[in-house]
Amino acid sequence: MDPKKVLVVDDSKLMHKMYEVMLRQYVLVHAMDGLEASQELEDHDDVDLVLLDINMPRMGGLEFLEHMGYQDESKALPPVIIVSTEGKEEDTQRGLEAGAVAYIKKPFSSVQLTAVISEMPDDVRSREQA
Repeated sequence: MDPKKVLVVDDSKLMHKMYEVMLRQYVLVHAMDGLEASQELEDHDDVDLVLLDINMPRMGGLEFLEHMGYQDESKALPPVIIVSTEGKEEDTQRGLEAGAVAYIKKPFSSVQLTAVISEMPDDVRSREQA
């Protein structure tokens, strides 16, 4: 997958700065929690990928996935990669069952992140399928 615009959802300003450095080749849209992320998806209908933290105030990552309807595979939504400190097997499983297509455990390297993004198939559901 070669996304053009990526929505970064994390409550850490440091993480947003890290993404800016690691993902210079993409246009980044930023949100501090799931509520902001849902608004950003409405405002930016050309987002190709979402990088989503789990633990955030107001609306966490799993709640965001539920709120947006990611369990409904017929919905045309950008794919989600969960990026979280929660790395137990059951956390990964919960994220994938909630609609994410991949899971990366913090801390991670830019090589690891870009590899996961580039290895994603181009046919993961997206807004173009609508």
